[in-house]
Amino acid sequence: MISAGLLAAIKILVSILMVVILSLIAEWSGPRMAGIASGYPLGAAISLFFIGLELGPSFAARSAVFTAAGLAATVAFVGGYLAGLNLAEGRRRPTAIILAILPALAAYALTAWVLSRIPMTWVSAPVIAAGSMLLAGRLFRRIPDTAIRQTIRLGPGVTLLRAAFAAVVILAITGAARLVGPRWAGLFSAFPITMLPLLAIIQFSYQPAHVRTIIKNVPRGLGALLVYTLVVAASYVTCGIGWGTVLGYLAATLYLLLLEFGRTSPGPPPEVEGSAKIKGQT
Repeated sequence: MISAGLLAAIKILVSILMVVILSLIAEWSGPRMAGIASGYPLGAAISLFFIGLELGPSFAARSAVFTAAGLAATVAFVGGYLAGLNLAEGRRRPTAIILAILPALAAYALTAWVLSRIPMTWVSAPVIAAGSMLLAGRLFRRIPDTAIRQTIRLGPGVTLLRAAFAAVVILAITGAARLVGPRWAGLFSAFPITMLPLLAIIQFSYQPAHVRTIIKNVPRGLGALLVYTLVVAASYVTCGIGWGTVLGYLAATLYLLLLEFGRTSPGPPPEVEGSAKIKGQT
């Protein structure tokens, strides 16, 4: 039996390791791929894994269904952030970041509350999530892809800051799961744990256009997380938490590979704004 202190330490270490690995993988990706990669299972996957470890695979599998539906709240979050960017035009950067984050959090909370009132099934959850992604993709399609040319390194401190934020939120979600039940545990797991600090850091370090480019590509990337949650919801009970997680990651990775290599046209060249490429910030 793992002690509570040791389990908390494992959660923190796993959270930090996962964020660092993903940051290294996406080091050269730029804003477009950063948006797509932001949908790769990270915070939600860690939360569901430890919920299953502590409360059993059946509880985690049921939570995963609500996590799938909760991706609509994640879409609302980036929509709120986009609206906040418009409100923050011309403001000083610290004020602009606050004005962007507040409507994003409000949009997430309101959408999650609405979703909590809807009976979720294997049919309704992915339909709601996929519908929100398709709608957002259509609404965001006119946002130009803004390139960032020169590579700079913002330092390991930024990555560790994101990892620490992720660890704190994951500890809160998994700790509250037993009290709130699978519905809210799943909806909380859909919270954009690593995306929020990513958007804030890019907004502070670069230009709003770079943040908009990330947001534009988030709906497509979230498909990977939708695939992941559906796979683990189906496999946790039959295959166990470990193998279910492996299968979920394989499916999510395959989705992102098909998404990237399935592009039939490179599209127009991205606009160039600013003089630095984001390095290590996805």
